[in-house]
Amino acid sequence: MTSDRRTFAIISHPDAGKTTLTEKLLLTGGAIHLAGEVKARGQARRARSDWMKIEQQRGISVTSSVMTFEREGITFNLLDTPGHEDFSEDTYRTLTAVDSAIMVIDAAKGIEPQTRKLFEVCRLRSVPIITFVNKVDREGRPVFELLDEIADMLALDVSPQMYPVGMGGEFQGILDFASGDVVVPEGPSKEFKGKRVADFDLPEAVAENIELAQIGYPEFDIEAYRNGDLTPVYFGSALKGFGVTELIEAIAKYAPPPRPQPAGEEQISPDRDEVTGFIFKVQANMDPNHRDRIAFMRQVSGTFKRGMKLTPSGLGKPVAIHSPILFFAQDREVADTAEPGDIIGIPNHGTLRVGDTLSEKNQIRFTGLPNFAPEILRRVALVDPTKTKQLRKALDDLSEEGVIQVFYPQIGGQWIIGVVGQLQLDVLISRLSAEYKVEAKLEASPFATARWIKGDDKALAEFEKFNLTNLAKDRDGDLVFMAKSPWDVNYQEEKNPDLAFSATKER
Repeated sequence: MTSDRRTFAIISHPDAGKTTLTEKLLLTGGAIHLAGEVKARGQARRARSDWMKIEQQRGISVTSSVMTFEREGITFNLLDTPGHEDFSEDTYRTLTAVDSAIMVIDAAKGIEPQTRKLFEVCRLRSVPIITFVNKVDREGRPVFELLDEIADMLALDVSPQMYPVGMGGEFQGILDFASGDVVVPEGPSKEFKGKRVADFDLPEAVAENIELAQIGYPEFDIEAYRNGDLTPVYFGSALKGFGVTELIEAIAKYAPPPRPQPAGEEQISPDRDEVTGFIFKVQANMDPNHRDRIAFMRQVSGTFKRGMKLTPSGLGKPVAIHSPILFFAQDREVADTAEPGDIIGIPNHGTLRVGDTLSEKNQIRFTGLPNFAPEILRRVALVDPTKTKQLRKALDDLSEEGVIQVFYPQIGGQWIIGVVGQLQLDVLISRLSAEYKVEAKLEASPFATARWIKGDDKALAEFEKFNLTNLAKDRDGDLVFMAKSPWDVNYQEEKNPDLAFSATKER
């Protein structure tokens, strides 16, 4: 029964309200009983999905967690993506594991650069998108302006499913096109507490706009939505509970069940009778008391049973999975079975890595999980030189998680860290200290970017002879050219036509 699974992620710009919406979805889905108001004081009320220390300090989702909840016979797997732009790699990999996404837009700001970047990733994989315009209970931009911006900037058809009755100070509720009811605010805090009014007396201007919205935009078409050509638009306020129920119902009703996944030329369908899946994320030290690492596997096909043996493509020999985990943020429940679309946490000691395929027969490889060339390179210097061994272990762990990339130069002792964005460096130093008790500082490195090099042995040997000081190996032992500038890359590409210099590497 894979048709009762909905595996989705929420994408947004930082501060558009993603964490609040995640909580309200969990609350509406009956998964939590007290929304841990993100702004409330006290440790007990921290947002449940943000558990790492630096996240709690900065209030941003740095690691993607998985939350599973059930509602009216449908099992929802919500993958929380890091909202900060420096974590685009982790987010990208999370988006390879979902079948649809909710795009959250702030009603006052419209589409922001980060949202657009994440949207492009969804488009690459034709991931269908439902749009949620958040914070309509505050002053925002005119509705038509927002709808047209989504249509123009993202080249998508938009189909509004709701319409706010006034915004900000004039906010009176939201009209739901499907039922014709207006959901209205109640009480001094003007929250949605379940009251719906059937024959709401709409202000004349609003009534005209609603008519225009229904005539002027295409009707919802499930085929166009599932192909990634049309987005239904919902309006609401995650904080006050508006639009959340409609959103969950839309995912249950329209979002696709688990989709086939690419494995080279082949597409692996959910009904294949063999259990297959791929690792899209590895998280170390989720529980500081146990130095564990959990590999997150997106199940693609088959019915998984506890204790089953699966073969990881990176290892070649079968591994028995005795204590798989189904997720509810930080609370873990041991799973007995799982279906396609589910996310399984597999505790391991570094045997599983991002990009690994797991399967019963070890005959397929899922594709499409890349590493990106780093845009910032730094040298790592230890405050206490006796901790070299601990540092290497920590860097290996963190590169396995995909937080950083590590390069070991062919000449010279200092290892080089590569990241896509600045915040990853702060996370690195904070985690080295908190989790590995290693104090380190980062120093400037002479390099600006890196490229993976491929070619025949003779051409590579020739290249190595002249460029030893610019060469390093990554943690897989692959050769990497460390460039001082983009010009450097172009120059070497022209000079060595037999070699391929690549900015991404399939994991």
